[in-house]
Amino acid sequence: MIVADSTLIAYLLIPGDKSKLSDGVLLKDADWAVSLICRSEIRNILALYMRHEGMSLAQAGMTMEKTEALWRSREYAVPSDDVLELTFHHDITAYDAEYVVLANQLGVPLVTFDRAVHKAFPNIAISAEDFVKS
Repeated sequence: MIVADSTLIAYLLIPGDKSKLSDGVLLKDADWAVSLICRSEIRNILALYMRHEGMSLAQAGMTMEKTEALWRSREYAVPSDDVLELTFHHDITAYDAEYVVLANQLGVPLVTFDRAVHKAFPNIAISAEDFVKS
């Protein structure tokens, strides 16, 4: 099992330059856990694609359905105190902190394209590239 953040999921389901790498992560480990915030983050990404990239409402809806199927029954709430503590001690967003807290709680890696998160938490976060190579 891994914790997947919204960037990893978005690159998996929306064709782009990092989609192949996201596919590699899924092939290596298809058991993806997510924080509750992921649902809103993916919706926001899809809204941006509809606004700026010409994605249709139907495409966005189908992508969201596929996204939710990835983590069905593996979506977790995390303690607010833990998220706030991380944001107090590290220069990261509360959104990113949710994924770090979840990975720590589950004792699994957080696979991400976010270099700042990987740099701040090298014992928890791993880049998608490194995960596929390991």
